Amino acid sequence: MFLNVLEKKHTGIYNVITLQKQPGVFFIMSNKKPLNVEIKKINKTNIYQLFLQGEELSKQELAGELQLCIPTVAKNIDELMSAGLIRPTGSKGNTGGRNATAYSIISNAKTALGIEVTNNHISIAALNLLGDIILSEEYHAAFSDTQDYYRELGSLVKEFVAKAGLQEQDILGVGIGLPVLVDSNRQKIVFNKIINLESNVFEKLSEHIPYRIELFNDANAAAYTEIWKNPNMKNAFYLMLSNNIGGCFVLDDIVYIGDTQKAGEVGHITLIPNGQKCYCGQNGCVETYLAATNLSNLTGGNLQKFFLELEKGDKSLAMIWDKYLDYLALTVNTVHALLDCNIVLGGYVGGYLETYMDALRGRVERLNSFGDRADYLKTCKYKKAAIASGAALNFIAAFNESI
Repeated sequence: MFLNVLEKKHTGIYNVITLQKQPGVFFIMSNKKPLNVEIKKINKTNIYQLFLQGEELSKQELAGELQLCIPTVAKNIDELMSAGLIRPTGSKGNTGGRNATAYSIISNAKTALGIEVTNNHISIAALNLLGDIILSEEYHAAFSDTQDYYRELGSLVKEFVAKAGLQEQDILGVGIGLPVLVDSNRQKIVFNKIINLESNVFEKLSEHIPYRIELFNDANAAAYTEIWKNPNMKNAFYLMLSNNIGGCFVLDDIVYIGDTQKAGEVGHITLIPNGQKCYCGQNGCVETYLAATNLSNLTGGNLQKFFLELEKGDKSLAMIWDKYLDYLALTVNTVHALLDCNIVLGGYVGGYLETYMDALRGRVERLNSFGDRADYLKTCKYKKAAIASGAALNFIAAFNESI
C-alpha cells in the first residue's frame, strides 16, 4: 500500500512524496498541514511561493520548475491574477515562435504595519508582501498610560497610512513591539518592569487603532526579521543590544518562548557577581553592562554621535568601547556555550558593529574552551526599524502561507 504525504521545503514549496506503508509502521507527519490538502491547492501554493522569491516567471518556467502541465499553471495564474496578487509584466525568453508572457507578484497587494513603543519614542513601519519596508518613521513621544497617549498614537497611525499611500482594506494587521513579555495569544502582558503599561493595554490600543492588533516582545519581533532575511539559518540566537537587552532563541525556524514565555532573557544573566544594580532587583546583570544608553549617555543621548566620535579617535570613548566589547564577548561566549548556534547581534548597537566584528570575534575566540572560530557571530540584516518590521512580518508571513 502507498501513502501520499506532503513535505514542506524550506522555501515554502511543498513536495508530494509517496511512501510505502508497511505493517506495523506508522508515519508521523507535521500538524502544520493536514494530509487531505488538495493537490490543486498545493500547486497554487507552490506557484505563489516561487513568485515570492521576487523574480519574473513565465508559465513555461513555472511548469518546468514544478513539473506541472501548462494548463494547470495557466489556471493558477488566472486565479492569482483575479485575486490581485500577480500581474503580467512583459515578456521574456523565446519559445521558438514568440516570447513568453512574464508575470510577477504585486508586492503591495497587501501590507502590514509594525509599531515599536518605548518610553521615549514610537517607530512605525509598513511592509509589503516581500517583507520590504515601504516607509518607516520615528516620532519622539514620552510614553504615558493615558487616553491622550493612545489617542495620539492612533492619530499617528492614521497619518502614517495616508503618507505611505496604503489602502486600508489591504492592511493585514498591526503588530505592536513592546519591551515586555506577552502571552501566547499575543494579547496580554505576562511580565513588565521597563515600561509603565497596565494589563489592559490591548484593549486601549484596539480602541484607537482600527485594525487587527497583536502584541509582541520586542526582541522576539526583531529576531523574526533575521529569520526572514536568512532563510537558510534555521537555528540562531538574536541578541538585542538596545537601551534594554533582550534575546530570542530560534529553533528550527520557530521562536522558542519557553514554558512561561521567558526564554531568551539574556539581559538578566549574571555577568559580574555582586556587580552593578539592575532594575530587576539583582546585581551584575548583562543589562547593566551592555545597554546602549551606557554609550549614548556619553554623547548627549545620541548613539550615532558616540560612534562618530569613536571613529575620530576619541581616546576616552575608545577605552569605554573596549570594555564594552569585553563584556559583549563574555555574554556571547556564554550563549554560544549553551546553544552552539549562530548568534546575531542586533538592536541599536548592533547596527554599528560591522566595523568592529574582527575585534569582537578575536575576544570571543580567546574565551572559547574548544578553540572554535567565531564565524557563527553575525550582525543584523535589518539595521533600521527592526522591532516594528518584525511585528509586521508576522502578518505578512501568515498571509503568504495562506495562499
